[in-house]
Amino acid sequence: MTEGDVVKQILLFSLPLVASSLLQALYNMCDMVIAGHFIGREALSAINNSSQVLVIITKIAIGLMTGGNVLIGQFFGGKFYDNQKKATGTLLSVSVIFGALTTIGLFFFAEPILKLLRAPSLESAVDYMKICAFGMFFVFVYNAMSASFQAVGNSRTPTCIVIIATIVNLGLDLLLVSVFDLGIQGTAIATTLAQAMSALLCFIAMLRRGEMMQFSLPFFKIRPDMFKKILKVGIPSAVQMSIAGFSWLMVTFLINQYGVDASAGNGVAIKIKDLCQMLLSAMSTGAVSIIAQNLGAKLYDRAKSVMYTTMKITLVLSILSIAAVELFAPQLARIFNNEPGVVEAAVTNMRIEIWGQIFYAIFMVYHSLAIGAGHSVFALISSFVNCIIARVVLSFLFEKWFGLNGVYIACAIAPFTSVPIGLWYERSNLWRRSLNT
Repeated sequence: MTEGDVVKQILLFSLPLVASSLLQALYNMCDMVIAGHFIGREALSAINNSSQVLVIITKIAIGLMTGGNVLIGQFFGGKFYDNQKKATGTLLSVSVIFGALTTIGLFFFAEPILKLLRAPSLESAVDYMKICAFGMFFVFVYNAMSASFQAVGNSRTPTCIVIIATIVNLGLDLLLVSVFDLGIQGTAIATTLAQAMSALLCFIAMLRRGEMMQFSLPFFKIRPDMFKKILKVGIPSAVQMSIAGFSWLMVTFLINQYGVDASAGNGVAIKIKDLCQMLLSAMSTGAVSIIAQNLGAKLYDRAKSVMYTTMKITLVLSILSIAAVELFAPQLARIFNNEPGVVEAAVTNMRIEIWGQIFYAIFMVYHSLAIGAGHSVFALISSFVNCIIARVVLSFLFEKWFGLNGVYIACAIAPFTSVPIGLWYERSNLWRRSLNT
C-alpha cells in the first residue's frame, strides 16, 4: 500500500472493511430485531441498556488492538519483518489476558452498572449482560487477530469471517428465541456463540499463514519493548473510544427517564445510526493502516493524500446516509418493532441526530492521520472535547431547556467541535513521524 494509485489502494483495501462493518452492524442488529418482534419493547430496552456497556468494552478492545495494528503496519511498511512477528505475538498474548479479565469483571458487576443507568427492564438487562460477558473474551482475541490481518493489507479474511458469524448469529437467534422460546437469554447465547466462532475461524486463518503466526511458546512471548509501544498507541485509543462510550451512557441515562418507549426507541435509533457511522468508521480504519505503512516508509505526501481522499469518500457516504434516514426513518424503525410509541421515539431521534454524520465524516479521518502516526493522544484529546465537553454538557443543558429533543440536538452538533481541532493537527505537521524509528 506504499505505491500505486491512491484512490485504487484505498478502495481495494477499505471496501472489504466497509462490507465487514455493514455485516457487523447487521450482526449487532439481529438481537434487537428478533427481540423486538418476538419478545417486545421491554426486551428492546433491556438489550439497548446492556449494549451501551458492551459497546464501550468492545471499543476499548478495538482501541487497544489499534496499537498493535499501527505498530505491525509500520514494521511491515518499513520491511522490518522480524519485528512484525514479535509485535503480532505480543498483541495476541495480551488480548487473551485482557479478554479474560474483562469477562470476569463484567459478569460480577453487571447488576450494579445497570442500576446506575436506571435501566427500565433491569432483570432482563442483567441476564443479557451476564451471558454476553463470556463473549467479551472472544471479542478481544478476534480484534487482535483482525488488527494483525489489516496491518499487512489483508482486509478480506476478517470480512469473510464476519459473514459467517452474522449468518450463524441470525440462525441461532431465530432458533433459540422463536423455536426454543429462551427469550432474551437466547439472544445473548446466540451472540456469544457467534463471537466464539469468529475468534476460532480467525485463529485458524492465521495459523494457515505461517509468516503471520507460529503456534509455539516463543512466538506468543510478551516482549516488553513491543508491549510498551502497543500500549503507547493502544491506551490513548482505548481511552478515546471509552470516553465516547461513556458520553453515550450519559445520554442513555437522560433518555431512560422518559420511559420504556423512549428507551426502546433510542435503542432502535442507535442501531440505525451505528449502521450509517460504521461506513465512515470502516473507511477511517482502513486509512489508519494505509497511513501507518506509508509513514513507516517515510512517504509523507502520500500519507496526506490518503487522508484527504478518504475524507472525500466519507463525506459522500455521510450525505447518502442522511438522505436515506430522512426519507425512510419510519420504515427503518418498523424493522425492529411495530409499537407506535417506540416507532415515533425512534424516528424523532434518528431524524435529528443523523445530521451529525457530516462532522463525523471529517474528524474521524483526521483521527486516522494521528493514529497512523502514533499520535493517539491527539485523538483522545479531540474525543474528550466533543464527547464530554460538548455532548454530555450540552445534552444535560439542552434537556433542561428543550426536553428530550434537546438531547438529540446536542448529540447532532457535538461532533463539530473536533473538526477545527483536526484541521489544526494536519496543518501542524506533527504527524510526520514513525514508531519504528
